[in-house]
Amino acid sequence: MSAAIWPSAEWASISPEEAGLDPGKLERAHQWQEGRAADERYRAYRTAIVRGGRVVAEWYRGLDRNYHARLASATKSIFSCMLAIAIEEGKIPSSDAKLVDYYPEAMDVPQGEGPKEGRYVFEKDRQITLRQLISNTSGYMKPGEEPGAVFHYQTYGMNVLTHAIAKAYGLYDISDPEGSPGLKVLMAEKLAKPIGASWSYYLANFDLHPKARIHIFGYYEGVNATALDMARLGWLWRNWGRWEERQVVPEDWLREATCTAPMIREHCPREQWQYGYGFWTNDYGELWPSLPRDSYAASGAGHQHIWVCPSLDLVVVQSPGQWEDQAENDGGLLSMIVDACG
Repeated sequence: MSAAIWPSAEWASISPEEAGLDPGKLERAHQWQEGRAADERYRAYRTAIVRGGRVVAEWYRGLDRNYHARLASATKSIFSCMLAIAIEEGKIPSSDAKLVDYYPEAMDVPQGEGPKEGRYVFEKDRQITLRQLISNTSGYMKPGEEPGAVFHYQTYGMNVLTHAIAKAYGLYDISDPEGSPGLKVLMAEKLAKPIGASWSYYLANFDLHPKARIHIFGYYEGVNATALDMARLGWLWRNWGRWEERQVVPEDWLREATCTAPMIREHCPREQWQYGYGFWTNDYGELWPSLPRDSYAASGAGHQHIWVCPSLDLVVVQSPGQWEDQAENDGGLLSMIVDACG
């Protein structure tokens, strides 16, 4: 399959046969999804399948094609791209730069003013790097977790990372977090616009106690997107950051980001070898043992999922999907779609 076809304002379509998929097996995958919809948890779904830059199938139930869903933590993969772009543009020297040098405010969270009891900034946190934040190994505000030593999926570490990137461009001020332009300005200009996406944005916070310094570690910058806009992201990633003639995200960063992070391989048990720099990874087969090893995904709460498989020239969007955790994709819809590829 060619990787040189790009969608314009609208995606081109292709039949399963033309795309090299078995139409009977693909329909069985659709019927499996319909069957799951009998469960109240999976009543509504959106699925988009792209191969070779064209849409093979779109399935919708209970949600409009133009509905913008919150991507939740799937936006972390976008944050990864924004970090790479900031480095490429010279705003930040490298991913090994220390958080304290670009967002010193992140260190101003004393005991009793963190998100909950026992969570605040420790002296060890002054050594945290941006690479550790994007790989969820920073240990930010977590007692006993040395930077780079423990894989611990968290939101606050991602928040301070996004504030650091935005601050490098002069776009975040802790005195006015809701009025600051924030990272959304960069996400719109440097990612959404080049790939023709029509995202909208939101700010989110957990419900914390009154003394919590959410202006420092809060304000998650989220993205709302249609299923086909999610597919645009997947197609950008499948092509290693290139869109038409433009290298939107550095290729070498994406190739590294979509493999298990070195710190996780060095310090964490084998079963945790499934996360890179803002992406869920399968290079060691720990996440989806029966799916291709080169596949990876952006994933978020509410069953938001953008799965990419370069070797099959394939992107599958589920928004929402029909599983309880990432591993259930192995043996579910993704496995059936891969089987349809022969």
